[in-house]
Amino acid sequence: MATDRRADVTWTGSGLEGSGTIRSTTSGAIGEQQVSWAARSEDVAAGGKTSPEELIAAAHASCFSMALAFGLSGAGTPPERLDTSATVTFQPGEGITRIALAVEGRVPGLDAAAFEEAAQGAKANCPVSKALAGVPEITLDARLAG
Repeated sequence: MATDRRADVTWTGSGLEGSGTIRSTTSGAIGEQQVSWAARSEDVAAGGKTSPEELIAAAHASCFSMALAFGLSGAGTPPERLDTSATVTFQPGEGITRIALAVEGRVPGLDAAAFEEAAQGAKANCPVSKALAGVPEITLDARLAG
């Protein structure tokens, strides 16, 4: 069964000087968030505003983690814990140029090679990774916790 998710945004003003508000989402979990060009393109404190890339990073990290947990569980080695980050690089004039995924997992009974293989599978097959297939570079650093 297909599910739809929705976000409603209002933008006022020009692209460069204007700003927007994510007013609502299907679940209500995100709540109102402010967005702006400066939050997206400048390497400075965003003043509490988010960017599309930050939201993409959150979506990618959570989707990847879910896919990896399903894959590991299906192979009989469910994870105790997965700590995942996604760093999305945005270059004005070019768009999203890179995504760096990093995951550290605590998975009893699994060796580093098997964890790497499972993580690569999750990277290739999670729906958000597939949606972002046009990004020129998506890297993955996968490690088991000591």
